[in-house]
Amino acid sequence: MSSLGEEAKDWIISIVVAVVLAFFIRQFIVELYIVDGPSMRPTLQSQERLVVNKFIYSMRHPQKGEILVFKYPRDQKRDFIKRVIATEGDTIEIKDGRVYVNDQMQNEDYILEKTRSEYPKATVPAGTVFVMGDNRNNSEDSRFADVGFVPYSLIKGKAMLVFWPFSQFKTLP
Repeated sequence: MSSLGEEAKDWIISIVVAVVLAFFIRQFIVELYIVDGPSMRPTLQSQERLVVNKFIYSMRHPQKGEILVFKYPRDQKRDFIKRVIATEGDTIEIKDGRVYVNDQMQNEDYILEKTRSEYPKATVPAGTVFVMGDNRNNSEDSRFADVGFVPYSLIKGKAMLVFWPFSQFKTLP
């Protein structure tokens, strides 16, 4: 009978350790997300599943070209996923359908179509990034006042890879 009790105790300890470890990993290291909406097309499709690295930005700041998940500033219960276009200290401007960072026109071969909106020249404040969706004409992003420059404190992590559907498996920049 004591062998059965020891086995049950071992199972309980193993389950508790697994739950604590899973909680730690999800809370601090990686999290799974589902893309919701068309704003990142063609790079990401709605309903694709992603692995997001939550740890990386505790070691460094986001970099241009990275795709990140952040809390929507107006309703922090919602998450957005966008691409970093400019980082703190950069100037950003959109004119004639082209994006300029530090007065250099960007070669954006990942966008769905030419940007139809304009954005006046502005400097990205310290501790923030300027983000846009790859589907520029169907994306609520830093061009809009309700998103604006995204503070580091709202960034949840960097999208690392698409893992589902498996036929779309790929790593992200």
